[in-house]
Amino acid sequence: MVIIMNLDIFKSEKIKAVLVSVNEDMTEQQISSSLDELERLLETAGGTAVARVIQNRTSPDKATYIGSGKVKELAEFIKSYEEEIGLVVFDNELTPSQIKNLENELETSVIDRSMLILDIFALHATTGEGKLQVEIACLRYTAPRLMGKGLQLSRLGGGIGTRGPGESKLESDRRHLKRRIYALSEELQEIDKVRSVKRASREKSGIKTAAIIGYTNAGKSTLLNYLTDAGILAEDKLFATLDPTTRKLTLPSGNEILLTDTVGFIDRLPTHLVKAFKSTLDELKYADIIVNMTDAAEPDNERLKKRAVTEKLVEELGAKDKPQILVYNKIDKAVEGEFIPNDALAISAIDGTGVDKLLIKLDEIISDGKKVLQLFFSHTVQSKISDVYRLARVINTEYTDDGTIVTAECDTRAEGSFKEFIFKT
Repeated sequence: MVIIMNLDIFKSEKIKAVLVSVNEDMTEQQISSSLDELERLLETAGGTAVARVIQNRTSPDKATYIGSGKVKELAEFIKSYEEEIGLVVFDNELTPSQIKNLENELETSVIDRSMLILDIFALHATTGEGKLQVEIACLRYTAPRLMGKGLQLSRLGGGIGTRGPGESKLESDRRHLKRRIYALSEELQEIDKVRSVKRASREKSGIKTAAIIGYTNAGKSTLLNYLTDAGILAEDKLFATLDPTTRKLTLPSGNEILLTDTVGFIDRLPTHLVKAFKSTLDELKYADIIVNMTDAAEPDNERLKKRAVTEKLVEELGAKDKPQILVYNKIDKAVEGEFIPNDALAISAIDGTGVDKLLIKLDEIISDGKKVLQLFFSHTVQSKISDVYRLARVINTEYTDDGTIVTAECDTRAEGSFKEFIFKT
């Protein structure tokens, strides 16, 4: 067992925690990188890591994950530490029995990586939809882990008039959770219906949409703020933004596009969160363009790992075939000599460096396949002109004695809609 002390935070008033990782087949660098991310998650949740425990094992111990000897050593360290340690966070996923056994031995709270991420999501959810999604995810995670403490009250009631098969407290709690999950899911479906109506309205308007995606803390919210003055909270923290924000942006050509800031991805994102945030993540699925952001200030190996996580989730969400723009953000902080692919745009969402190239690229994708057409509408079909404004980009309108000539940039859909009105000279 290796304990690495963090000597700079002894006087911090935040909850003190020990980070624990069991190494089965990872390199030292991979372990360090994973624990660095776990520490950042802890800080986002309001805690401070005072030590790291790295245990090498060929397989986890069924009872305590790290083995009884190492649990005893960790317990002694916690007791001897000069300040109270209120939490132990495992970088691995624990079973309910392992958590129970560890808490009994260590006499302090024990959580795993998934529980920490769920806590952060609960902390940062601000809208009604976000709170619903987080609660559903938490309940889905909690339901199969109900054991131990609930069994102390194994029978409800007791004595004359209450005997019989009864119902265990555990079963009662599970039934309650199941009802609560169902009720929350019903509420979420209603919100999803409203989102679907808005999405359909956007599609009818002909305005293209772009989803800004990427690993958490890649700078997605900062970019949307820079481009649209969206006013989104953009902090140097993991999962600072949970609720999607959509803003309209006018590109250099005059084309309009809707940009959506999405929830950040992370390695080993709990499946319960992915399920609960399905309606939010659908913004990626239904977007016309994907802006895939990467933190250019990180070392090459970290960027490649995080890009792989993002690309895997994009594929799982059924969006891998959509047009993508790869963006390397934070070049103002990038280390000289770090590799940036030729097909990537290098930008700084803080000061705007390179953002003009991103706008041009968005313009190119939107304009691909569009034609400038002249459409003629006689006086009897003037009402059709409003459809042109809805489905195409109007460049010029000319009024004549016989009717109106509208010059507009049309995509394939709009061209088909107005085929009979195309002006023939």
